[in-house]
Amino acid sequence: MIRIITIIFLLVGINAQAQEIKWMSMNEALEAQKEEPKKIFMDAYTVWCGPCKMLDKNTFTNADVIEYVNEHYYPVKFNAEGEEEIDFKGQIFENPQYDPEKKKRRNSSHQLARALKITGYPSLVFFDEEANLIAPIPGYRTPQQLELYLKLFAKDEYKKMTSKEAFADYQEKFKGSFD
Repeated sequence: MIRIITIIFLLVGINAQAQEIKWMSMNEALEAQKEEPKKIFMDAYTVWCGPCKMLDKNTFTNADVIEYVNEHYYPVKFNAEGEEEIDFKGQIFENPQYDPEKKKRRNSSHQLARALKITGYPSLVFFDEEANLIAPIPGYRTPQQLELYLKLFAKDEYKKMTSKEAFADYQEKFKGSFD
């Protein structure tokens, strides 16, 4: 009986582990792109940001979001005020003003966050298969709101958007399927 219970707990644990976004660093995603080209989806967050925590709790735990992101993107978790050194497009980006004493509160902005013109947190940043910036999308999104952007960029629909009206039309006609 104990063996059966242990097996059940192991299976539940394995299933729970499979149900999460497979986050990586930007450096890891860029290396992975060299082996297998795929778009990058970046969650640019800060440690003090309430909406960032809501995104982790409410959106990135959604089974549809998890499955779609893991299948179509290299998902990157990027602390936009962190100390990570990133080699991006032949340039090193870091945070020279990073203060380790401020680990749990506002810190200086990372050079990559500034280069990507990230002005608010969270920001969801999309890159193509060659790590070219497609767009940063600022603000919290529910799974259903995020679905529109995940599919817009994964399916290259954004390339057809030539005006705000074209995007508004796409948005109006979009039929989501995420729970």
